[in-house]
This record gives sequence, C-alpha cells and structure tokens, in this order.
Amino acid sequence: MSERASDETGTDAQAAPRRARLRIWRGDGATGGLADFTVDAHEGEVVLDLIHRVQATQAPDLAVRWNCKAGKCGSCSAEVNGRPRLLCMTRMSLFAPDEVLTVTPMRTFPVIRDLVTDVSFNYTKAREIPAFVPPPDLAPGEYRMSQEDVARSQEFRKCIECFLCQDVCHVVRDHEENKEAFAGPRFLMRAAELDMHPLDAAGERGLDRARGAQEEHGLGFCNITRCCTEVCPESIRITDNALIPLKERAADRKYDPLVWLGSRIRRRRRGD
Repeated sequence: MSERASDETGTDAQAAPRRARLRIWRGDGATGGLADFTVDAHEGEVVLDLIHRVQATQAPDLAVRWNCKAGKCGSCSAEVNGRPRLLCMTRMSLFAPDEVLTVTPMRTFPVIRDLVTDVSFNYTKAREIPAFVPPPDLAPGEYRMSQEDVARSQEFRKCIECFLCQDVCHVVRDHEENKEAFAGPRFLMRAAELDMHPLDAAGERGLDRARGAQEEHGLGFCNITRCCTEVCPESIRITDNALIPLKERAADRKYDPLVWLGSRIRRRRRGD
C-alpha cells in the first residue's frame, strides 16, 4: 500500500493509521508481567510515540523515562523485541505491520517501575575513572591539539550515555557478580579516550590509565564480541577504536620489556 493516498479532489491525504499491538512490561523490581495494548500507529512515528499514546488513552500510570525525543539525551533506553534501543529513535516502519512489539526495561539494571530502571551503577563507575589531568605548563586557553587528535577523541565524545552498551554487555548482563570489578564498555571507552589524549598529564603524576583499566576496571573481562558497538545509537566503534587499542597498550606496558624499562627510566629521572 502506498505511504500516502489521494483523496477525491486529487490532493494528497495522510495515510490511514494502522493498528499496532504492543506488549509492555508493567511492574516493579519484585513483581510484574507483560500487558497487551492495541493503539494506532501513524506514518513516521517511533515506538515512544506509541508508548505516549498508551499513556494517554489506556494506562496513564505507565512509567517511562524520556526527555528530548531527539536521540540526544539517552533517557528513553529500553528493549524492543529483546534488542536494546532508544525508543525515540526506533521507527515503527522497521517492523512488519502485523508484528507484536514487546517493550521491556533494560535487563541489566534493576527495575524501578514499568520501563524505568535504576542506572545508578553507571554513575558509580563514572566516578571511579580518574578525570583529565591538565598539563602543568599550560594555562586554560593555551591548550593546542592537532586536528587529527581532535577528530580521534571526538568520536568518543559523541556518547549520549544511554547505557545501551552497558545493558547489552554480557559481562554484566549475564553475571551480576562482575559488576563490582567491571566498569563496562562506556567507561572503559572513557579511560581509552583519556589514555590517548595528547594533553592528558596523568602519566607525569604516576597514573597509568591503560594499566588501571586492566587492573582496576576489569578490561580483561571484555572478550571483544562487539555487541556494544552494534547497539550504539551514535555509531561509535567502541570495540575497534577504544577497547582493542586499550587492551594492546595495557599488554605492551605490562609485558613488553622495552616499554617497562622506558617507564622505569622516566620515573628515575623524575626522582620517583
């Protein structure tokens, strides 16, 4: 059927809505289940539009977290038919007209109510990553970087912290016991970004970011399945451009005798 139909006067008219069937998780961390809803789905709409329509017409107490509805705040993360997605960026045209959409909260994090999860785990991990260390010989405004270095780290700064990569990572998704030792792909990517930053002076203060990622933030748990890259709404190549290079640098600094010797010489020159 054509996306648009012509009325009797020959002018274009909006295509009639189709009836969409949704199964939405309702409940809290203790009890809950899937509830069935049927609502109109108009041309060009996204899953979040239908969730809002369910709220407006059938379940006003349905809890869902959202803010910008433009794919930039990362708030409306959930799972649609088992795949972590942003509800506001998941178009209904992706699904067959007769397909039932199952919308559930992110599985890796505790459910607060309905589609809203407790993502405080991620903020705890964020605080564990040492911040950027300014170069001691430069004042703010005097920083200079080549365009190549700017472009290199800019990819990682596109992150909107939707935590879909954290949700899909099987290291924490399937093994609750790993959460204490594993920062997850979003924050290992942050460590990688700072480790490759040409102005970061962490090394001069004795902070080895790659080694810290390995020994303190669980980099070794990652077995590069690339599932985090696959669900990233910003198309950041988390595995190939951040995690694998960080693993290589951590291995070099730990096992390469020349790298180890060079680090020892630098520390002696600083009087450490």
